[in-house]
Amino acid sequence: MKIGFIGLGNMGGPMAANLAEAGHDVTGFDMADVTIEGVTLANSGADAAKGADVVITMLPNGQILRAVAKEIIPAMSEGSVFLDCSTVDVESARAVADDAKAAVLMALDAPVSGGVGGATSGTLTFMVGGDQNGFNIAKELFDIMGQKAVHCGPSGNGQAAKICNNMILGATMIVTCEAFALADKLGLDRQAMFDVVSTSSGYSWTMNAYCPAPGVGPQSPADNGYQPGFAADLMLKDLRLAQQAAAAADADTPIGQAATALYEQFVEQEGGTGQDFSAMLPRFEKRGRT
Repeated sequence: MKIGFIGLGNMGGPMAANLAEAGHDVTGFDMADVTIEGVTLANSGADAAKGADVVITMLPNGQILRAVAKEIIPAMSEGSVFLDCSTVDVESARAVADDAKAAVLMALDAPVSGGVGGATSGTLTFMVGGDQNGFNIAKELFDIMGQKAVHCGPSGNGQAAKICNNMILGATMIVTCEAFALADKLGLDRQAMFDVVSTSSGYSWTMNAYCPAPGVGPQSPADNGYQPGFAADLMLKDLRLAQQAAAAADADTPIGQAATALYEQFVEQEGGTGQDFSAMLPRFEKRGRT
């Protein structure tokens, strides 16, 4: 396929490189001066989108997505696929999809899970909302860039799935870190804690696959000084998106609200910016009960 790829940062760059390596004709654009192996660079987003079968965007937020969409939709060919892989608010995803449909394009919102490592290794999970025919066309690309793609329903539902998933993830990481800090103060060895919880009813992805305690369980950012696999800043972004959606939908999410408040405090007041979201553990280690 001929692919336009707009947003060649830490996530988009490796994704575009994997598509090019698989033999697709990829033309990319980014505001920064980048070089991606196998990707031809265009002078603008519109130039990257011209004549493409699929245009992929990977952008920081909904405001930028809306601005880029206004630029590239007029340049796209009727019947082509607009595949947005950014994590943005549901309202922006649906507004862009409506604009794309009005231009006779097939719109997909497909945020990802798996981080930079998953983007590089081609093991991302895509949560996809939008046109079924568009999903069928993009399936070949999802298989190159990731290990799984789930069609979640109409436009915006990919974003809905992502923020619901990450609300669970953020809250679960907090309580996993709290439990390790409590175990420390009760004199329970961390390895013993892991051995019990990872094989009993406390089992979770944050414990079993991404344990926040260094030297316990599989390798994770905790074993690398909490250098981010998934940054606390990005977790805060996703939690805020979840709360924005909850407010719009009149949904009661007290644990999600509490998780958002804790990550806000950690990132904005306690030096958590630039650290992995599992760095909540050393935060709790230093604190007493308030």
